[in-house]
Amino acid sequence: MVINRRAVNSPGPQGRGGTSGEFSRKLCRLDMAEAEIVEGCRLPVLRKNQENEVEWPLAEILSVKDLSAKKLFYVHYIDFNKRLDEWVTYDRLDLKKIQFPKKEAKTPTKNGLSGSRPSSPEREVKRKVEVVSPATPVPPAPETTQASVFPQNGASRRPSAPAVPAGRKRKSNCLSADEDSQDSSDGIPSAPRMTGSLVSDRSHDDIITRMKNIECIELGRHRLKPWYFSPYPQELTVLPVLYLCEFCLKYLKSLKCLQRHLTKCNLRHPPGNEIYRKGTISFFEIDGRKNKSYSQNLCLLAKCFLDHKTLYYDTDPFLFYIMTEYDSKGFHIVGYFSKEKESTEDYNVACILTLPPYQRRGYGKLLIEFSYELSKVEGKTGTPEKPLSDLGLLSYRSYWSQTILEILMDLKTETGERPQITINEISEITSIKKEDVISTLQYLNLINYYKGQYILTLSEDIVEGHERAMLKRILRIDSKCLHFTPKDWSKRGKW
Repeated sequence: MVINRRAVNSPGPQGRGGTSGEFSRKLCRLDMAEAEIVEGCRLPVLRKNQENEVEWPLAEILSVKDLSAKKLFYVHYIDFNKRLDEWVTYDRLDLKKIQFPKKEAKTPTKNGLSGSRPSSPEREVKRKVEVVSPATPVPPAPETTQASVFPQNGASRRPSAPAVPAGRKRKSNCLSADEDSQDSSDGIPSAPRMTGSLVSDRSHDDIITRMKNIECIELGRHRLKPWYFSPYPQELTVLPVLYLCEFCLKYLKSLKCLQRHLTKCNLRHPPGNEIYRKGTISFFEIDGRKNKSYSQNLCLLAKCFLDHKTLYYDTDPFLFYIMTEYDSKGFHIVGYFSKEKESTEDYNVACILTLPPYQRRGYGKLLIEFSYELSKVEGKTGTPEKPLSDLGLLSYRSYWSQTILEILMDLKTETGERPQITINEISEITSIKKEDVISTLQYLNLINYYKGQYILTLSEDIVEGHERAMLKRILRIDSKCLHFTPKDWSKRGKW
C-alpha cells in the first residue's frame, strides 16, 4: 500500500483546511472587512439582554480605535437608550448585514404650516367627576355607547396620554428619577422597555458628546459607572478612575489628591440650609448663585446620568435641593432636584436624579413627593419640566397614580351616594397640575363620559394594585418636619 505523503501533509482545495493560499486569502478578506468598518456604519451587534439572552440588535458605529494590536468599536444600539452604548470587539459584529453611511443630499426646505392645535384638556376641568367604587352599581350604558365605558376587570387597553408641550430649548429631557422596585408590581405603570428612550433623535449632535468619556467615578464608598458624556476637564477623562469628594463634589485626579483634600475640606454636608430632617433623611436647599462651585460640580456629576442635561455653569437662576442620608461620617448625597427661582410655566422641577447606588429603593418617589410638598407651601400647582426621560416618566406616572388613587379611595359621603370631586379639587389637594391629573386618569383608563358627566370607575385590579404598592412604599415625606419659607424672587432683583 503506497501512501501519498504530499496528499496527507497538504490537503487539496476540497479538504477541511484548504491550501495555505486559501487561508491567507481568508485572512486578507477578514482584514479588508475590518478596515471597511467606519464611523456611521450600521450592522447587527451581539449583546445580552436583561434575561441574559443573546440578541442581535441593529447598532451604529460611533467611533473606532486601535488598542494593543486589535480594533475596538464604540456602538450605539438603535432605538435603545444611550446608557447601553459600549465598546465591542470585532467578533461581536455581523458583517453580512452591514449598512454603509450614505452621503447626505441637500434638499430644499419648505415652510409648512403647523397642524391644527389639539383640543385643550382644560375643557374637561369645569365638569364634575363622579367616583364609582367597585361596590357601587354602575348604571347601564346607552346603546350608542361601547360596553367598555365602565370597565370592571381592568382588561381594556389604556389610551395613551395626551401630548404635552415641550420645555424651553435651553434645557430639555433633564429628568431621570430612579426606577423604583415597587413600580413593576403595583399594577399601575408598566416598567419601561430597554428600548424605550423618550429622548429626541440626537444623531446631528457632536460625535464627542455622544460617547461616554469617563470610565469610573469614585464617590465616597461607591464606585459609579457613568451612563453618558460629561464635560469634565479632558485631562481627567483619560484616567481609569475619577475621584470626587462626596461632600463638596470637587473632582480630583488621584486617590492621594483626594486624601490630601479631605484633610482640608471641612464640609460634612451640602453647603446650604437644612430644611427637612426625619430619621436619617435630610434635605438641604442650595442657592445656585451663593454656592456656585458646589452647584457646578453637582451639574457635572449629574450629567453622567442625565442624557440631555445642558446646564453646567449658569446656575444662578436655580435652587438645588439635595437629599442626603446621615451616618457617623456625615451627610451622604443620595439624589437631588433643581428648580427655577422664577418659572413662568409652573415648573417645580427642572432636573431630578437619584444616584445609581440608591435607585430602586423608593428615593425617587421621595424626591418627587418633596418637590410637591414645597409647591403646597408655596400655594402653587407644579409640574416637572417636559419632556421626561424614560425613568423619569416611570417614576412620575407611578407617583401621580398613587397620589390620585389615594385621594379617590378616601372619598366618602354620608348619604351613601356616589362621592363627587372635580379635577380642580384634586389639583388643589395634591398641587399636581391639572394637565398631569387628566393625563394620569386617562393613562389608568379611569375616566369615562356618561350622560353629560365624567365618571371614574375604580376596578378591583386598580384598587388591589394600589394597596399592594402602598404597602411597599415605606419612605414618605412628613410635612411636620419641613421647615421651609418660600421667597419672592421677583422682588430680589437678579436673584
